[in-house]
Amino acid sequence: MKEQLVAPLRAFGRNDLALAGGKGANLGELITNGFPVPDGFLITTRAYTAIVGSAGLGARITALLTDCGDDGAAIRAAFASAGIPGELRADITRAYAELGGGPVAVRSSATAEDLPGAAFAGQQDTYLNVIGEDALLDAVRHCWGSLWTDRAIAYRRRRGVDSGEVRIAVVVQSMVQAETAGVMFTANPVTGDRGETVIDASSGLGEAVVSGLVTPDHYVLDAQGRVRERSPGRREVVIRGAEGGGVTHEPGGDAEARPLPGEVLEELARLGASAARHFGRPQDIEWAYADGHVRLLQARPMTALPPPPVRLNRLQRRLGSILTEYVPWRPYPIDMTTWLPHGPAGLMGKVVGSIGIRNVFQDFLTEEDGVVVRLVPPAPHPTLRTFAAPFRIASRARRHDPARWTEDPRFAAFLENTRKLAARDLRTMPWKRLIAVPRESLALVEPVADLRIDYLPRTGLSLLRLLIVVKALGRGPLFGDLVLGARTRTEDANRALETLAERVRETPALRDAFAKLEPDRLADLTARDPEFGAFRGAFEEFLAEYGHRETASPILVSPPTLGEAPETVLGLVKLLAGRPPSPAGADRADQALKRLLAHPLLRTAAMRSRVRRWVEAARAGVAFREDSHFYFTQPLPVLRRSLLEIGRRLRDAGVLATPEDVFHLRLEELEGIADLPGLAEPHAETLRAAVRTRSARREELAGVRLIDPHAIFPPGPDDGDALVAGTPGGGGTASGRVKVIRDPAEFGKLSDGDVLVCPYTNPSWTPLFQRAAAVVVDSGGIASHAAIVAREYGLPAVMGAATATTVLQDGQMVTVDGGTGRVTSADAGGS
Repeated sequence: MKEQLVAPLRAFGRNDLALAGGKGANLGELITNGFPVPDGFLITTRAYTAIVGSAGLGARITALLTDCGDDGAAIRAAFASAGIPGELRADITRAYAELGGGPVAVRSSATAEDLPGAAFAGQQDTYLNVIGEDALLDAVRHCWGSLWTDRAIAYRRRRGVDSGEVRIAVVVQSMVQAETAGVMFTANPVTGDRGETVIDASSGLGEAVVSGLVTPDHYVLDAQGRVRERSPGRREVVIRGAEGGGVTHEPGGDAEARPLPGEVLEELARLGASAARHFGRPQDIEWAYADGHVRLLQARPMTALPPPPVRLNRLQRRLGSILTEYVPWRPYPIDMTTWLPHGPAGLMGKVVGSIGIRNVFQDFLTEEDGVVVRLVPPAPHPTLRTFAAPFRIASRARRHDPARWTEDPRFAAFLENTRKLAARDLRTMPWKRLIAVPRESLALVEPVADLRIDYLPRTGLSLLRLLIVVKALGRGPLFGDLVLGARTRTEDANRALETLAERVRETPALRDAFAKLEPDRLADLTARDPEFGAFRGAFEEFLAEYGHRETASPILVSPPTLGEAPETVLGLVKLLAGRPPSPAGADRADQALKRLLAHPLLRTAAMRSRVRRWVEAARAGVAFREDSHFYFTQPLPVLRRSLLEIGRRLRDAGVLATPEDVFHLRLEELEGIADLPGLAEPHAETLRAAVRTRSARREELAGVRLIDPHAIFPPGPDDGDALVAGTPGGGGTASGRVKVIRDPAEFGKLSDGDVLVCPYTNPSWTPLFQRAAAVVVDSGGIASHAAIVAREYGLPAVMGAATATTVLQDGQMVTVDGGTGRVTSADAGGS
């Protein structure tokens, strides 16, 4: 049967995608396994191929694809008027007669639709209530042509699907004149809860629900089919089959708003659960109810489904506030196999592991088919070694002073080895040498764990000692300002940026250019324009010293570094050049120290000297924590350059479309390439297929969060009239206009006095705090980078606001209360 151009639906199954298309293969699978699906037949993709040949459409299709245009009108018109060869016409009309010759639904079934990661919903056409042979043949022609609608061509291009490889089959089924119809999801598409079934229903044919013409009845059912939630719809329109063929749109209204009977809902839930089990993943199902029976009209995998909801304990939520700040976007396979396990996150896992605590920074990301699908903060647990940790910590604290950590021979060896590897010319390396560089870059970081293990104990004890002292003296609020006096490499970078901004302010030509031009244009002028020569030299010195720092995340290799994104740095310079510098946090630190030393109990010079030493020791610990991260990211650019050079060579060999496609591959997959050129074509196609599949899956999940932010930052009971609320991060209250900054490329959007609203921050964001009136961050907690810097600049800050970047809009006037963690609406005249 499968060798024919036309065959019964029951002759096909899930493995017949190439012949039946996605919809036809799934429907045949359902019929074969006893699901209530209307009977029908399928016109296979072979028929489509035959028509393309007989109508001479191959050249037109090739021309369309070659020109990269989206206009398929001429191809659709050619299909609409194409003559169907006699044998194929006879097969179609015979199958139609055997089906009863009555009303049918004619549905397109392309080979690139109804697949995991690419539903192609609504991209091809469906014709309902088709009556008669001539109408059927006309509908089939139009289904073939709908493969070339502008929307379908554009959708395939966005999904990376080769239009030249796509074929289309046509499903013909007995028409169900539904009393009620709609769509069922076998998992909650909003929350990701796999134990719930969500149903939308309305009177008449389901097309009204699918096309969005009505507000449907909305049901949320539990696993047993019991109603948890019901929202009545409005049934603005009712679509019904017309007597002579086609459909009619009739006025609806509340008069027909009768809920589905409980037994129908239970049957739908049962069928949906069975289909999900059969296909092995949640399903998006179209259904119809008529004459007391439920029928399934279509089933496809649910796309863009959030991860299942999780319940987190307090410690997991605390860890989650850190991890979501470190993972601002979905990691790539190359992240998961390089910098993420071996860089700062893996390093800190080793540090806490040294005191016997396991499962802190490991295994918090879940992958499916090479794509990260969810983040679940781990639940750390102590081991027997934890009981001996106080003794090990005390021993290390005695032997290793953070104030002298840069004198450690291990640090000097790290810098020297990093310098040597960074100096190698990757472009001239033979393949076998190049493919070893990523592992060498990662190996550079391994000794860093030992340095942190040795020097962090005194850091922690020094901070704890100072905290106890200031609280005992009744000066607890001074603690944060006291440790601001630590001189760090991040502070050095910010001062260097301010020096560049001062150069811009003092040079008329630079001042004019930075005031008028966007950062990408400034980057081009800095690199090429002779008038930028002096500034270019200073700028290049900045990048040489600080360009290894991350722009987005310290634990991912896929985002560019500052050195690779000069426009990001120039955006910061543009921002800072707009006005004189703000007072430094060091001034507040000095004032805090004077206030502490003036305490009546610190009467003698010896007591004041001791307290001063304790403050300096705490500051040295803060500097070590910050500066060790600064230096230990130095191998990151080397790792990135090696991976992109590997990607460039794979592109030149025809394996990848762009060098950046290498991020879709795992390190072990790259290391499995013995030599290049010379890669066997089957191996090359395996790599290309992995990139295509993972890229499509990432595209599907582009709008899906790795975890529901409210699982980490649950809404409080007293949020009241707050637009958003979170954890207090910096005291005080300020009002201003919202400016949502989602990534470093948008730094230049911020103006003086704006309320900075962002998903995360890291040290490269620090200069923005000099211009903001307040800060609101989706992620992070009181000890996060954003909270620390906000307190340094005396800004009200709200951390863990979860949905601030989606709820708050640019230009909206808000008031930020850093003491309560609430953001409320402000009058347009607020300040």
